Amino acid sequence: MSALNDLINLNLADTTDKIIAEYIWVGGSGIDLRSKARTLTGPVTDPAKLPKWNYDGSSTDQAPGHDSEVILYPQAVYKDPFRRGNNILVMCDAYTPAGEPIPTNKRFDAAKVFSHPDVVAEEPWYGIEQEYTLLQKDVHWPIGWPVGGFPGPQGPYYCGVGADKAFCRDIVDSHYKACLYAGINISGINGEVMPGQWEFQVGPSVGISAGDQIWVARYILERITEIAGVVLTFDPKPIKGDWNGAGAHTNYSTKSMRADGGFDVIKKAIEKLGLRHKQHISAYGEGNERRLTGRHETADINTFSWGVANRGASVRVGRDTEKEGKGYFEDRRPASNMDPYVVTSMIAETTILWKP
Repeated sequence: MSALNDLINLNLADTTDKIIAEYIWVGGSGIDLRSKARTLTGPVTDPAKLPKWNYDGSSTDQAPGHDSEVILYPQAVYKDPFRRGNNILVMCDAYTPAGEPIPTNKRFDAAKVFSHPDVVAEEPWYGIEQEYTLLQKDVHWPIGWPVGGFPGPQGPYYCGVGADKAFCRDIVDSHYKACLYAGINISGINGEVMPGQWEFQVGPSVGISAGDQIWVARYILERITEIAGVVLTFDPKPIKGDWNGAGAHTNYSTKSMRADGGFDVIKKAIEKLGLRHKQHISAYGEGNERRLTGRHETADINTFSWGVANRGASVRVGRDTEKEGKGYFEDRRPASNMDPYVVTSMIAETTILWKP
């Protein structure tokens, strides 16, 4: 194995200017990630200078077998924490050969929202709290749980320390550092309420970059759990019963909200979100009805509510925002398996562009 590790860690810069670019895209389920690598003649940091590429869409449930070619358009570049050196990760979106976005390409419509002059002027900031659960590979049961059984009740695990409270911290810390290395604006991590569940936060990110960074952070986490032999799930309610689900709470502000008098702007934005509650819920992740029950720090899926410091509301406003009269709010409805392109652009569209 040591010889294999030596080869994996070869420094290409010692012998060649060529680099490896790992092209990443969202697969046919809308939550799975796919990737493949290609050799480039030298270092590249600008996605516009990267070549387009194709893949077999019939093998990812994104095209029929008789017309299976799908084209990858490079959109964002990050440093590769696995190969290191000048090697890169490339977040792409997918198009037909005629240049039409395929149905699972949610980035295309999001980019249109974020390029709208009114949205650009408001500089929307996002901070996304991505929760996830780690499972034992062979039995698909949470890490740290006895096989076929249950641990002690929730309470000691949130931000817990100790071998009987925090499980797979090595994976979590590896992911944290790998994201920082890659250039993702990861801002923190913590153990969550259910044992075997963790969270990382990305942001503040502006506009479309919020979606790009969450997807690449998810990709890096998938690769690390692959190495560790652990299964990663973004299921919003992986275990039935008296256990917390997994969400992707989305913190949001605009330039007007961050300015003096911004609390009034925040309240008007929240009012708009309430008017479009059903539309947002329908786009906030599959299986979210199993999570948004009105229990376990959630609001009921059928009822919109908001409050200051209320983690049982659909939208929470922080005490600091109320005190300062400006700041941000947190949309607590998105599920952990949400598409960040959809959620971020929909919040911007509703709060900035939509006229009720």
